[in-house]
Amino acid sequence: MILQQMNRSVFKKPVEVMENIMGVTSHLRRKIVENGGDPERETLNVLLAKDGKPYYVDSCGEYWRIYHFIEGASCYEQVESEEDFYQSALSFGNFQCLLSDYPAETLHETIPGFHDTKQRFANFKRAVEADVMGRARAVEREIEFVLAREQDAAVLGNLLAAGELPLRVTHNDTKLNNIMIDDATRQGICVIDLDTVMPGLSVNDFGDSIRFGASTAAEDEIDLEKVSCSMRLFEVYNNGFQKGCRGRLTDTEIEMLPMGAKIMTYECGMRFLTDYLEGDYYFQIHREAHNLDRARTQFKLVADMEQKWDTMMKIVKNK
Repeated sequence: MILQQMNRSVFKKPVEVMENIMGVTSHLRRKIVENGGDPERETLNVLLAKDGKPYYVDSCGEYWRIYHFIEGASCYEQVESEEDFYQSALSFGNFQCLLSDYPAETLHETIPGFHDTKQRFANFKRAVEADVMGRARAVEREIEFVLAREQDAAVLGNLLAAGELPLRVTHNDTKLNNIMIDDATRQGICVIDLDTVMPGLSVNDFGDSIRFGASTAAEDEIDLEKVSCSMRLFEVYNNGFQKGCRGRLTDTEIEMLPMGAKIMTYECGMRFLTDYLEGDYYFQIHREAHNLDRARTQFKLVADMEQKWDTMMKIVKNK
């Protein structure tokens, strides 16, 4: 078993987090059983407290939970091979498939506005105008990069509002280390870390994986010549994700997969730059101008995606 203390500094309403997790994992268990799988290994299973709740509150008001331990499987921090990246894509695609008939609108928003790129843009503009640290003049080029793409910030939200993109159950932290990989077969078996499960867009889950996993450099690489979006890894992930989704994505979702990659990267860079302008209070830093380095890396990725846009579109459409 795994005992975890819930992070109340990030998740202000832990009961709602657990309500989301219980609803989603119960649905996954039913689907896994229907498909002849093993629900003890292929989804998280919460051990209930004596009072029947999926959490325990201690005398200090802290929230705790227990998951059953998944034997014979491991998590990996970095992509060690194309096959690892493919397996993570297959797992997150399968996650979308199994939850495609779950009523996403019933889920709580555990981090309000988490991928509201339009609101993130508004926050960025306020940070530029306030310039509380006096740093804006030195990063005018980066500020202009963000401002020049203002229209992109609203694209996905507008499509959702117009009903052209469906509201989905989304994971919102689709990194390789949130997939349990079987030690014997090296296949992805279980999606973990479900605290950020919320209603959202499938293209954002896809996009965040690309932002993190298809980059040729670390998230805070200083030498921007090393930073690009690997089309080989983009194709590997796309193939696994779409296969895992098993036809559940709409044509518009498929067409917007590259936009998801671009917007998630743009949004992340914008958040790093916002934090830099406001004094580095949100993201932990380990050196001077660390958040600025992170922002520059993300913006280099965005620019590279823009250069490779036609290739990305051909890949997702399998042409």
